[in-house]
This record gives sequence, C-alpha cells and structure tokens, in this order.
Amino acid sequence: MTQNYGITTAMAKQPVTGRMYLSETGLEGDECAEPKFHGGTERALHQYPLEHYAFWQQKYPEREWVSSGMGENISTLGMTEDNVRIGDRYRWGEAIIEISQPRSPCFKLNCRWDLQGFSETMQTTGRCGWLYRVIQPGFIRAAAPLVLIQAGDERFTVKRVLDWYFNDPMNPDKLRLLQTCEALSKSWQSTIAKRLETGELENWHFRLNGKA
Repeated sequence: MTQNYGITTAMAKQPVTGRMYLSETGLEGDECAEPKFHGGTERALHQYPLEHYAFWQQKYPEREWVSSGMGENISTLGMTEDNVRIGDRYRWGEAIIEISQPRSPCFKLNCRWDLQGFSETMQTTGRCGWLYRVIQPGFIRAAAPLVLIQAGDERFTVKRVLDWYFNDPMNPDKLRLLQTCEALSKSWQSTIAKRLETGELENWHFRLNGKA
C-alpha cells in the first residue's frame, strides 16, 4: 500500500508469476487501503476484463490504458460482465472462488487516471469488473486456468445485475428479483432491502467523487 496519485491506495498492482496462497480474504501479500469499503471475505479478489482497456483507450486516447490499471487481481480475455454470472464458481489451482458481486467504482479511480467523473462513467457503462468470495483456500499460480465448475443462475449476469442496481436502482420488481439471487453479497442484499423498505436511494456522491 502506497501514496500514489495523491491518495493512499493499494491499486498499483504488479504481475506475479510464482506460487501464491489464496486465503478467504485474498492473495498472500495483497493489500487493501480501506477495509471498510474493499476486501473482506465477500470481496477477496477483483477481476477485470482486459477487453475494456481498448474501450477506455478509444474514449480517452490521451491516457495510456494498461492492466492492472483498475487495481485488479485477475486480468483475462474472454470473460466479461455479459457472460459471467453471480454465483459462478471456478477452480483456480487448488482454490475455488465464486463471483459475489459487481465492483462498485469509487473516486480513487478518478485520481488514478486523473479523470474527473471516470468512476461514474465506469458505473454507467457497466465496465466495472466483479468480485469473488473464496469458497476453498489454496495455492494458485497466475498461469493456472479459471475452470468453471458450477454455473450461477443465468438470469443474473454481472452486467444485468450492474444495470439493475446502478442504472434502474429503484425499480421494485428488479430489486425483488435481485433478492432471490442467493449468491449476491450480503452488503448488496442489505442495500437492496433498505431501498425497498425506505423507498430511498442511498447517496453515491462521496463514493463516486470523494467529496461530501
């Protein structure tokens, strides 16, 4: 964890090729700057599609978009929010991991890329990546494939959950349907329940902009 881009962050990741241990809270040696908002058993790993960097490069050509620019632990080709589902389980080396929720972009991405409003654009476009819980800890290698061993409910692709949660956030029918997604993280389920109970949307301003 370092002071980079004017903030305290663990976003600056480096490629690792050796054998590493994946515990219930993440990779050995990995760090988290703000455990209240990141990390923990339901957000142990972050995966980001490599395909998205081409989109960002086209949209913001003045930047040099490279992995792992979003602070991801796993970068892949062929897996996107459109074709993976909440609850998908993968074997990765000795470990088993399960998609728990989409990533909620925060203002530190604005700082990382020196782009005001970038986190909100990421959220709106749904190019957020996703997070995992660790079902079975074990040793992994970056080169070890992610092997799908159990598919989540096809109704709940990461993209669809993102769209419902962020882009149509107070639709009661969609919120109630999301409540039936048993693999969705407890924190997202709690927020969904609160929206239905109060009829109010939580304030995203600080998360997205870093200002009260």
